[in-house]
Amino acid sequence: MPSALPDGDTAPEDGALPSSAAVGAEHRAFGVYVHVPYCRVRCGYCDFNTYTASELGGTRRDDYADQVRAELRFGGEVLRNAGIPDRRVSTVFFGGGTPTLLPASDLVSMLDGIRSEWGLADGAEVTTEANPDSVDEEYLRTLADAGFTRVSFGMQSAVPHVLATLDRTHTPARVPQVTRWAKAAGLQVSVDLIYGTPGESLDDWERSIDAALETEPDHISAYALIVERGTKLAAQIRRGEVPEPDEDLHAEMYELADRRFAAAGFSWYEISNWSRTPERRSRHNLAYWTGEDWWAAGPGAHSHVGGVRWWNVKHPGAYAERIARGVSPAYARETLGEDARRDERILLETRIADGLAISELGAGGRTAVPELIADGLIDGRAAIGAAGAPGRIVPTLRGRLLADTVVHRLLGS
Repeated sequence: MPSALPDGDTAPEDGALPSSAAVGAEHRAFGVYVHVPYCRVRCGYCDFNTYTASELGGTRRDDYADQVRAELRFGGEVLRNAGIPDRRVSTVFFGGGTPTLLPASDLVSMLDGIRSEWGLADGAEVTTEANPDSVDEEYLRTLADAGFTRVSFGMQSAVPHVLATLDRTHTPARVPQVTRWAKAAGLQVSVDLIYGTPGESLDDWERSIDAALETEPDHISAYALIVERGTKLAAQIRRGEVPEPDEDLHAEMYELADRRFAAAGFSWYEISNWSRTPERRSRHNLAYWTGEDWWAAGPGAHSHVGGVRWWNVKHPGAYAERIARGVSPAYARETLGEDARRDERILLETRIADGLAISELGAGGRTAVPELIADGLIDGRAAIGAAGAPGRIVPTLRGRLLADTVVHRLLGS
């Protein structure tokens, strides 16, 4: 089942934001995330806020696009009332769940709602996630014609027994087919991979890497499998039905992926993400890692504006009820102070190739820098800076594998 929402302060029904949220807003990019919480089946490893047909409790997927459009209108009013200047949307991301379980016309309708409320910036990046077995040629053409620019396919693996352990429903042969269709429609293509599935060998993982590269994508994401409490997979491991993930094997798999992706012309720009060129990075995800603003619509979706975070009620039924009443669907929220925002920058920006300015560190963090260089965890040249450029914390390959250690030392913990 989906994980529980975090606790926080009570979110006002009118969604009103504190005046601090508007400070500096004109210098921050603005994106929109739309959560589509529907899945055909629940994958055994997943604890995302998703629901199969039997879990919807009487709510209808047919009504969902209208509900999201209503929240987007509500969001526009909230931001205007907070004194936040009008900003065109620079990135849009439809995630889930499986957004492409909805008709293409519903995704187009929700994108039109974003256009109507805020407008899209020139060159805006508009992405949807998709399962390989949830789209066809016509569906992808409809998205491209409506202004979508990217599709991110949940490939996960090219090995049947690994897909079976993950409860994925597509066949490996489907992935090259849908990526060809997407490119023919004019869409950029990203493929998502998962490594470290119980029973997956290094040879299995190399086979998936080869298959992903053969599709000639613009972008690749590769995530280590995390066994979340309460999932089917966690129960299978507890009962001894499948082996526990092996951390040493995870590290070998990551190093193999990074080496193979680099040889194929891809560069890492975030610990789990590689792109063929800088222009093909996921600008939407970079906005998360660099603390920009975004409105997130849908059940369980998390928004951030100017240091204020809030998260919507989880169940589609509870979300629909609040939207029908014309009140905020937010369940709770928090306002980050300066220290918390600095700590978050350290946590997030040390994950990316552009790095974190050393000037953002506290005194304790700055004293940790020489030792991190000596231990081969951060790039010494980047930390020193050159030609007037300030020093930055950029993880080495070893530092990426030990990212938590880097963060803990920089935070002085």
